[in-house]
Amino acid sequence: MSSSIKSRLPFIFIFGLLAALIITINWPAEQGEKKSRQRIVPVKTAAAHTEEFKDVIEALGNARANEQVLITSNYSDIVEEVSFQDGEIVKKGDILVRLNNQEEAAKVRELEANLAESVAQLNRFQDLLTKRATSKSQVDQQEAQTKAIAAQLLSARTKLNELTISAPFDGVLGFREISVGAFVQSGDVITSLDDLSTVKVDFSVPERFYTTIAVGQAIEATNTAYDDKVFMGKIVSVDPRIDNATRMVKVRAEIPNSDYALRAGMLLSINVERSVEQVLQVPESAIIPIEDNHYVFVVNDGKAMRKQVIVGRRKPGMVEIKSGLDENQAVVVEGALKLRGGTQVKVLEPKVQEPS
Repeated sequence: MSSSIKSRLPFIFIFGLLAALIITINWPAEQGEKKSRQRIVPVKTAAAHTEEFKDVIEALGNARANEQVLITSNYSDIVEEVSFQDGEIVKKGDILVRLNNQEEAAKVRELEANLAESVAQLNRFQDLLTKRATSKSQVDQQEAQTKAIAAQLLSARTKLNELTISAPFDGVLGFREISVGAFVQSGDVITSLDDLSTVKVDFSVPERFYTTIAVGQAIEATNTAYDDKVFMGKIVSVDPRIDNATRMVKVRAEIPNSDYALRAGMLLSINVERSVEQVLQVPESAIIPIEDNHYVFVVNDGKAMRKQVIVGRRKPGMVEIKSGLDENQAVVVEGALKLRGGTQVKVLEPKVQEPS
């Protein structure tokens, strides 16, 4: 190595050291500034707000008619007339079926004549008894005969009336199971009758809710046949016994059904309102669980700050906040997973749908 190169080595070393020092000082600042510009995270927020929180118990139950019977015949005879159609709405006392009653009607007329003659004979004997022209025993015998005929007439009229079958209460008829001219046996089913003006629904709830269930409590019922319709009712009775096997208590509710929208046998989803309170709530997507704690990101001056909160009850999409937030405080509901404490954020405005 020449003496000139050796003499320049200290200067080359010092120059390289200065260049490295300048790069080391300036590079992190430039990269940090660039990184800072890249860390503005777009987020969506929602305000913590106070709203009604309904504490409900969910259950399933089957709808039952308020009253339901199978219409049958008490006697065996031929059907002379059918006065109803399948699914018809009837009133109490409406005639449904007439069976052949000619023999019974004739017997009633005969007994009515016999009774009239017996009563007339009894009156004559009583007149004679006042004149001492007959004995008391003969009057008693005639009176007993009159009572016997009256009893036979009552029995005959009852049978004649039962050969005409009528609706025992207002309701909706089922399918017709007989035809005119058919011979029906005693006990044969003619049709069914359901009183659907009020629908009963029995359901069960866990025994831990027993003390919070009471007669008169409101319920809401829904059925898959009706997308958005909610049927309102109330609890009318609570079973005093708890099932030993399932640890459930049986509850019965009634739902007004004047339009007959609900039918017997429908599966109903039941919500029982235990209490209604005004509580602070946030969307469920704002909550970040970490081990046993819960956090949210709040936005202040364009920065996201993590705050610990105490959560309470939940309902679909919403969570009760017991402490840690103030009303109307903005919390991040979308983009929270990209955030750290102090991250700069850009709050995106919700899209407004234009009317079609």
